[in-house]
Amino acid sequence: MPQVVFTRGEDTLSDLARAYGLGYDELLAANPDVDPWLPGDNTPVLLPTQYVLPDVPREGIVLNIASRRLFYFPVVPEGQAAVVQTYPIGIGRVGWETPLGTTEVTAKAKDPHWYVPLSVRQEHAESGNPLPSVIPPGPDNPLGHRVLKLGMPGYLIHGTNQPFGVGMRVSHGCVRLYPENIEYLYELVDIGEPVNIVNEPFLIGQLDGEWYFEGHEPLEDDLIGSEQRLQQLIENHAAVDGIDYVRSIASNANGVPSRLGYASAEDVLARARLVRNTVVVDPDAPTLMEVREMIDEAVEEARQEAESL
Repeated sequence: MPQVVFTRGEDTLSDLARAYGLGYDELLAANPDVDPWLPGDNTPVLLPTQYVLPDVPREGIVLNIASRRLFYFPVVPEGQAAVVQTYPIGIGRVGWETPLGTTEVTAKAKDPHWYVPLSVRQEHAESGNPLPSVIPPGPDNPLGHRVLKLGMPGYLIHGTNQPFGVGMRVSHGCVRLYPENIEYLYELVDIGEPVNIVNEPFLIGQLDGEWYFEGHEPLEDDLIGSEQRLQQLIENHAAVDGIDYVRSIASNANGVPSRLGYASAEDVLARARLVRNTVVVDPDAPTLMEVREMIDEAVEEARQEAESL
């Protein structure tokens, strides 16, 4: 279910996102009226911790790039209830899109070397920030401490040395997880694990006899229009009670599942659970100003890429 937490002192949405297993963009979308850098003391922040699962087979790893979410469906013994684990992800920025399709995990590595692709080296050289051809393990390695190699050549699921970018479009196409999330997932995933990468900004699902709709802002470079996607979803679920409410809810694509037939904002708050603020200040973490500059720089790079297309 969704949750609500009250801020303390100089909490930022970036702090809260990592503390509660969320991505920066999804927390920002759920709280459009909250200042992401200085929300203030005792400000309620909605945590979008309920999810509608993508409409694909529930096995292995499923990545929904529209929601910036990874879903992992481990194999369970026959007769036991299915389970799912979910983590926020960073994905490819405009011009470096994360590819869609089915593949599998082909290799795993701890403390990997990063063999920098020529295209990435050229981009950095043109911006005056040249990279070596190989970056060894350590704090300067953007792959972090764990890597899952995919059957799609050149694409990985990995950790990061810049966790603020998790939940955003900031990578060169690979999928980033928080360091603590990739280390946990790494131990669960086997070589040969199926991986399905989809782009589903609009999702519908059922829980305890009630239908829920979850909407996200479509990616700016999505080749399929949002109206076409929405219409197809409505046609596929024409028999669902309350399906006529989908269009009005979709206009507020905040990523928080809404029950069909209810006033969405009021219903979400009524279902939300109040949780204790568990944000812990890391003395070695970048300052608020440094994080803000890094995120602003990443967003500006993505905007410039979009304008150049």
